[in-house]
Amino acid sequence: VQLVESGGGSVPPGGSLRLSCTAPVDTYRNNCMGWFRQAPGKEREGVAAIGTDGTTAYAESVKGRFIISQDQGKNTLYLQMDSLQPEVAAMYACAALNTRTATQALDRMREGLYINRGRGTQVTVS
Repeated sequence: VQLVESGGGSVPPGGSLRLSCTAPVDTYRNNCMGWFRQAPGKEREGVAAIGTDGTTAYAESVKGRFIISQDQGKNTLYLQMDSLQPEVAAMYACAALNTRTATQALDRMREGLYINRGRGTQVTVS
């Protein structure tokens, strides 16, 4: 596994978390990167993605509350999550995707069509 997530945990409703994902430089710079989540009994959902040109895309359910960003110098992807509510609890994982746009990357994550992914980090809100 070459993508490594961190930053998950348990927070009360209304709390915040920032997830991080480090990746090898060639993976990070040559592909769209994104975050997806999956909770028990629910379908995988692409949450946010960022293209190689820096454009971003978000699932409707997280717009205005989650922000995806990156530090290219550190080959690190972030997901800032604010105003967390229990329904967002899930395993969050980062992924690298061979797509042209961040919007396409969201769809690919839902379908499980990523080049590589991390093991995930658990987010709990209670």
